[in-house]
Amino acid sequence: MATWNSRGLRGSALEEMVNHTNELYREKGLALIQKVPTPITPMEIDKETRHITLAYFDQKSTVDYIGAVQGIPVCFDAKECATSTFPIANIHTHQMQFMEDMETQGGIAFFLIAFTADDLYYYMRFEEILSFWNRAMSGGRKSFRQDELDEGYFFNSEGNIIPYLRLLGRDLDNRE
Repeated sequence: MATWNSRGLRGSALEEMVNHTNELYREKGLALIQKVPTPITPMEIDKETRHITLAYFDQKSTVDYIGAVQGIPVCFDAKECATSTFPIANIHTHQMQFMEDMETQGGIAFFLIAFTADDLYYYMRFEEILSFWNRAMSGGRKSFRQDELDEGYFFNSEGNIIPYLRLLGRDLDNRE
């Protein structure tokens, strides 16, 4: 059972930007995407502040975000990477399974990856991560490099907005 300490999980800049973007998309009627909370069991609570100071994860979470875009079910996970090489170990089997199930049901699954050293973002289609995943699981390279990725799915933030709907639209167009 994994342990959680309140000092360890304070939220990342990427998560805050995605949350802000999702709120703007909701306000504009473009999408309804919500952050999926990680289920925890509190073990210690500070009696003065009433804050959880120690907890255990109840179960493996699925993905970071789930919702609908113009009637299409979507799920995605947001990941940060400080270098130009992303380790497959940062993606978990239960996430891949959930995403595959979403795609099987006619939804769209993807990853948003922030390459923080380059201040660059990437929309990774499920089929693309699946190919890297399968390569790693069959004994091949256990990571992927930026230069292996489709140039058409890189993008920049717009201030504190992560405009991923444009890339989701491109993903949909390429499926048809």
